[in-house]
Amino acid sequence: MTDTHRNTPSSSLSIDQSTVNGIQVLTLHGEIDQPVAHLLDKALSCPASTTPPRIVADLSDVTFMDSSGINIFISAHHRASNTQGWLRIAGAQQAIQRILHIVGVDQIIECHPTLEEALHD
Repeated sequence: MTDTHRNTPSSSLSIDQSTVNGIQVLTLHGEIDQPVAHLLDKALSCPASTTPPRIVADLSDVTFMDSSGINIFISAHHRASNTQGWLRIAGAQQAIQRILHIVGVDQIIECHPTLEEALHD
């Protein structure tokens, strides 16, 4: 496992980044909304050398997400899929799970109850 932490300078969202068995793990803390959307989008953009990208977004510490977060996850999923990679969501709290279900994101992006399941499924 390789740890590379990158905390974003936002007061409402921080993102820690690590690599587990070649999978990029983004651990998000706080709120995902329009003012920080660009930070999430940047974090979900894999370097060109990462082909195909395999990303797990750990949302276990995310307390709020609006439509800008939903749009970024869908865009990131399409970018990864277009290069034979994937994006998975892990550990979303009940309120976030509900949002993902209502808008149908859980039908597009694999959602797992834990980070461990997302990494090994």
